[in-house]
Amino acid sequence: MNPPQQYCTFFLEGSMFGVCVAEVQEVIRYQEMTRVPLAPPVIEGMINLRGQIVTAIDLRRHMGLNPRPDGQLPMNVVVRTGDGAISFLVDEIGDVVEADESTFELPPETLTGNVRSMILGVHKLRDRLMLVLNTRRACQVELTESASG
Repeated sequence: MNPPQQYCTFFLEGSMFGVCVAEVQEVIRYQEMTRVPLAPPVIEGMINLRGQIVTAIDLRRHMGLNPRPDGQLPMNVVVRTGDGAISFLVDEIGDVVEADESTFELPPETLTGNVRSMILGVHKLRDRLMLVLNTRRACQVELTESASG
């Protein structure tokens, strides 16, 4: 049997999500960002991370969830991809959680739309479910959905 997998957890609208720790570069507080003209609405902007320019994707918007409440600043989960670092804007950062492969299941049928397409599956933890984010899919942004106006 494989050893337990470690996940960096975060929250969106109260739901717990996890990203494999090996994919996470760092977790940081809100950073000022520069808007990108004509970028798709899911791209909140670009942040300067110690000289590295990183695209910030609003996961709430990308998954079709409700907008973040006014005054609530997002946190950044910076992941490593083949194309460089990408920041996922999330509501809140959780702990690092270990999950055994025996607790993993495919995404439930109740998950639909964009959320379902970005989830690898679900771990049934003792006190809650953890949705495992497919970071490769979450980094894919439709460039044809440019902001209007």
